[in-house]
Amino acid sequence: MKRHLLPLVLLLGVAYLPAHRAQAQDKPVLNSAPPGPPPAQPRPVEPTPAPATTPEAPAPAQEPQPEARPTPDAPSGLDFPNRQNTKAGGAEDKPPTKKFIYANLGLGYTSVDGIGNFNASLAPALGFRVTDKLAIGPGLSYSYNNYSLSPESFYRTYGFTYPTPSGTLTASGANSLSSSSLGFKAFAQYIVYKEFFLHAEYEVTNAQLAGYDQYNYLVKLNRTVTSPLAGIGYRSQLGERAAVDILGLYNFGSSAFSLYPGLNLRFCFLYNIGR
Repeated sequence: MKRHLLPLVLLLGVAYLPAHRAQAQDKPVLNSAPPGPPPAQPRPVEPTPAPATTPEAPAPAQEPQPEARPTPDAPSGLDFPNRQNTKAGGAEDKPPTKKFIYANLGLGYTSVDGIGNFNASLAPALGFRVTDKLAIGPGLSYSYNNYSLSPESFYRTYGFTYPTPSGTLTASGANSLSSSSLGFKAFAQYIVYKEFFLHAEYEVTNAQLAGYDQYNYLVKLNRTVTSPLAGIGYRSQLGERAAVDILGLYNFGSSAFSLYPGLNLRFCFLYNIGR
């Protein structure tokens, strides 16, 4: 029996040994390190103040406009546009520049002895202001003339046909004749009151005129023609540098074959140049 108990005791001892080692390993280890600093306390969140609202200022009340009163420049009390602008040589304001480009377009019609004369002209010029009111300058001129005959109108006026062998204006049987001319001129302007001014010019032209041959037919004649013209004009400003003029001129050398009719209406454009 002792022989059987001894192996049993050894078996139990071997079985108990691993359990004892596991208990020895599971024993907690004490922390021997020095204590650390206490955790930081969270910072309290400060509330953000709401933005202050500025009260809106009330709209200012519209002030009444002063009552318009008549003045020497505006008798009705109303002030028209461009009245205060520079008059390009007017009486009250100094002109913006001393030099200007001046171009005109002329249209006219006259009738003498049953022959009608239609005229169109273009004349560019360069102006120089001598004073605030006086301006002078040279220029060129081109003129186109058309002479025409109405046989019926001539017959009603004089009681007979046009006195040529064929009863027509030209030997070719036409009742019209055209010509063109080129000349040189000099002009002068003087401001008399605000936008109103006097205009005078003298022109010498190498012209194609209409004349008669031995059979009374109308033919072209090359001659030198002088044209003295004078009249009055009105200027309307288009800003500081530009203006438009309207002129009514009288031709003191008017005749049946003048380059310009007796009364001539012109539309002119002015542009100030330089400083």
